[in-house]
Amino acid sequence: MAATIGKLQQGSAVSRRLAFFKGLQVVTNRIHASNDVDEIILELSADLCALFEAQRLTIYTLEDKGTTIVTRVKTGLDSVQSIRLPVADSSIAGFVALTGRPVNIADVYDQAELAAISPSLHFKREVDASTGFRSRQMLVAPIRDPDSERVIGVIQLINSQSGGAFSNVAEEGLLGLTQTLGVAFARHAEKPARLRSRFDALVADGRITAEELRQVIREARTGDLNTETILIDVLGLSVAELGEAAARYFGVPYQPFLPNHVKPMDLLRNIKRDYVQQSLWLPYEENGDGVVILCVDPEQVRSSCVAQNVLPKKRLSYRVTSAREFAQTVEQYFGESIDDGSVSDILSDMDERDDEPGAVGDDVSAAADNELVKLVNRIIIEAYRQGASDIHIEPRPGREKTLIRFRKDGSLVPYIEVPASYRNPLVTRIKIMCDLDISERRKPQDGKIKFRKFAPLDIELRVATLPTQGGLEDVVMRLLASNEPIPMDQLGLMSFNLDRLKEAINKPYGIFFVCGPTGSGKTTTLHSILSYINTPDTKIWTVEDPVEITQRGLRQVQVNRKAGIDFATMMRAFLRADPDVIMVGEMRDHETVAVGIEASLTGHLVFSTLHTNSAPESVVRLLDMGMDPFNFADALIGVLAQRLAKRLCLKCREAYRPDDDEVRLLLEEYCEDMHLTPRFQADPAAARAEVLQRWRKSFADQAGHFTLYRPVGCGECNHGYKGRVGLHELMLGSAQIKRLIQERGRVDQILGEALAEGMRTLRQDGMEKVLAGITDMKQVRKVCVR
Repeated sequence: MAATIGKLQQGSAVSRRLAFFKGLQVVTNRIHASNDVDEIILELSADLCALFEAQRLTIYTLEDKGTTIVTRVKTGLDSVQSIRLPVADSSIAGFVALTGRPVNIADVYDQAELAAISPSLHFKREVDASTGFRSRQMLVAPIRDPDSERVIGVIQLINSQSGGAFSNVAEEGLLGLTQTLGVAFARHAEKPARLRSRFDALVADGRITAEELRQVIREARTGDLNTETILIDVLGLSVAELGEAAARYFGVPYQPFLPNHVKPMDLLRNIKRDYVQQSLWLPYEENGDGVVILCVDPEQVRSSCVAQNVLPKKRLSYRVTSAREFAQTVEQYFGESIDDGSVSDILSDMDERDDEPGAVGDDVSAAADNELVKLVNRIIIEAYRQGASDIHIEPRPGREKTLIRFRKDGSLVPYIEVPASYRNPLVTRIKIMCDLDISERRKPQDGKIKFRKFAPLDIELRVATLPTQGGLEDVVMRLLASNEPIPMDQLGLMSFNLDRLKEAINKPYGIFFVCGPTGSGKTTTLHSILSYINTPDTKIWTVEDPVEITQRGLRQVQVNRKAGIDFATMMRAFLRADPDVIMVGEMRDHETVAVGIEASLTGHLVFSTLHTNSAPESVVRLLDMGMDPFNFADALIGVLAQRLAKRLCLKCREAYRPDDDEVRLLLEEYCEDMHLTPRFQADPAAARAEVLQRWRKSFADQAGHFTLYRPVGCGECNHGYKGRVGLHELMLGSAQIKRLIQERGRVDQILGEALAEGMRTLRQDGMEKVLAGITDMKQVRKVCVR
């Protein structure tokens, strides 16, 4: 009887084996016959799970030069997230991709069973934790390229219906299936299937699976969000990935959104915002290929011929972008502001003049045109809104357009281009606003615009016109915001320098200098200092050229050389006006410096600026100007040198942990400025160790690791930078420094003594701000001379 039952069971097992491989043959035949491997496997996934008696099936392919596996097909997961795993033994699928060995595991949570396969093998439990699914059994095998035998993917079966490990028949069948998949994937790679939508390239590249894309499309049809929004905001894909995928589908270049792109005002002349938002295309720029049309669907725009009708006789080329970036470009081109309309609307209402006028009268007439008046106002308001410090108007000869650029965070960025026929009226309009001679085009002129007379914005602009080649004139306008000074605590001084500076400026008399090149923030720093010491019982006089910052309690005088008011004259006048504090905008000549030192020695506190590179150089420069070294030494309180470096954008900056070599190189560069100090000369290694210890205490985490940041770039910044931060070098007039001044010491002697007393150079201060995550070494090296 037992023998009979055994024969029946054996026969039944043979029948099941034959049925299994017959079913597997049907599946492999369908895979071989299909032109779309992902589609057919997804269709067969339920059959494959039933055939292997598994709950779930996942197929991974290798990416990132073989360092990562990404889900290509997966079933049973309600989540739409794709899975990316490193090729390593931190996961079972990653281990199989790494070793090329198939594994059959009865319980993935049994660490002893995993250790028997490999001592370092681990099961990645995060997927179970995030989905609530409980993995038990796994049968995983590598997919190999049929020619090279290298691993190109992994197939993974999860949870056997029997409750135990997958059978030997399942193992044998899975190895056969991997051979079929290897051939199909290799064929599919050589002859990629035609993309059927703008998102299919995301599937082909393994960014998402075909199942995920179908689910997203279904959600977009039934919900409030469109497909693009779900892919970006839910799945975490970038707009660049969607743009590149669309470019491959349409066969045209992808154009990302560029915040500083120059708007083609002449091309936008007859195009309104409502039409652009409805038709989803607009002229982007004109180059050697003709007019570039930016659109979301190039095929629809090209087939409708509407762009060619709007831009007749123009050769057109096309670029595709994402819907989100297209909306950003529309806002950039047609965005509203507080004035009478956007630049594009204003220019679209300005008729192109056939002949460029030559007479001044024609320019005056054109400058009074209502649309040109609104254009100039709009440019100034937009510069203020974007935080620009200067506006550069640059006419070009012939029929070339006039370029307008803004200086933002120290760098010039293009803003708009104005038709060539308006270059002279544009300059004339600005001259009228600041009461300059409109008939004089051969000499430079300076003036000031009080903008509140022309628009509801209380700012002033310092205007400079300069004659350029071809009888043209450039205009540079600096924005002078009439606002309160920045508090000293917000100047960006490190706490070490801030405490020393506050102590120095609280002295009752003496002279204090702030030095640096033009545009380094010297005036801003001086007004912050004055604001700190500005009390009701203090009389403060200032003479400036021009008065850029105003504050209550200060008596401020504007230089007017035509009226005989210059720095030296006003300094002498201040001494008769019972001052406590005197601030001089700049000391550039012997007379002004001599009066300043005289005032400081007679019981007054004097502040001024110098155009020098460093604090020690300032001392030698003043001695070279003929100052008496003894009087100067007695008067000197200190010198603050400063520069402005670009600040990293806090929204998009990328954190990383520097390795030991990078930290060592930073330390060596920091200590290069210390070679003049006796401490460093006596024991360089100990001095470096002392600096590193201070760094770890101030900037490292509890484990002693530093975190640095690198620029990335986003829609709210300029290539990864937003705003600027000051780098400072504060040298105080100590007894030893004053002795060296009296002895007419060299720059290196004064520098060595200042460093020995604790001064940090501009570069050292910048490097500490790098360690603090405020900026990066590229910006520090850019503004700090070795």
